[in-house]
Amino acid sequence: MPNRLAIRGGQPFSRYTLTLWLRSQRGRRLLALEERELRRVLPDLFGRHILQIGNWGRGQRLLSSADMLHRAVLGTVGELDAQSLVEPERLPVLSQSVDAVLLPHTLEFSPLPHNVLRETSRVLTDRGRLLILGFSPLSVWGLRQLLGLRYRAFPPGARFVNPGRLCDWLELLDFEVMLVRRFGVGFPWGAPRTLGEQAGLHSLLNPFMEGYLIMAKKRVIPMSLVGRLPRAQVRTLVGGALGGAASKLPGTPSHRELPQTNE
Repeated sequence: MPNRLAIRGGQPFSRYTLTLWLRSQRGRRLLALEERELRRVLPDLFGRHILQIGNWGRGQRLLSSADMLHRAVLGTVGELDAQSLVEPERLPVLSQSVDAVLLPHTLEFSPLPHNVLRETSRVLTDRGRLLILGFSPLSVWGLRQLLGLRYRAFPPGARFVNPGRLCDWLELLDFEVMLVRRFGVGFPWGAPRTLGEQAGLHSLLNPFMEGYLIMAKKRVIPMSLVGRLPRAQVRTLVGGALGGAASKLPGTPSHRELPQTNE
């Protein structure tokens, strides 16, 4: 019988389940691969502040390659090397104060992933970058999760989000998707690939890779204040230009020549 929790998903994980996953061989291999993929993109980001929202990984290892002044992890589970405990749907962070945000599988364990994205958009600056790590629902793990046959060390309650749907959500929030990269440590075996690379036989198996990395930038349309142009002056039609022009027409009596009637 399928596991209803696995189908419904979006349930926060506990400290015990995450620790069990990070101690497993597959969890360590995937975490090392995610760190390697983040090292490809984080050094190119500019700014002062970068946040990781959610406990995934060990401390700030996922952010270690970011060349920014301040790095912080806002976790959801205590005693896991987080600077603070927060609710991802309600962040205690000022609006437009963060240059980059990392969501490592945060959306999959949140009951309200849309609210997490909205809060992330709120705290990011106008040129902010958003990075999302996720698991593909079309992978072997996604099919096992759907059937309730999840990997025993994997935290329960995850809701896998298709990267195509996630890109649609980001477009609605005025984000521009810059990178979609797929990778995995199981079937199908192969090197990580970026969406848009030269197509080949192996590219047909890309949707079945286990994990993906999405990077998007906030798209803000600048508002230019254009002054209102002065409207051309229009002469009055009644008693003005029309009246003056009519009084000069030949055969039109002026107001002095109008006959007077006695009441």
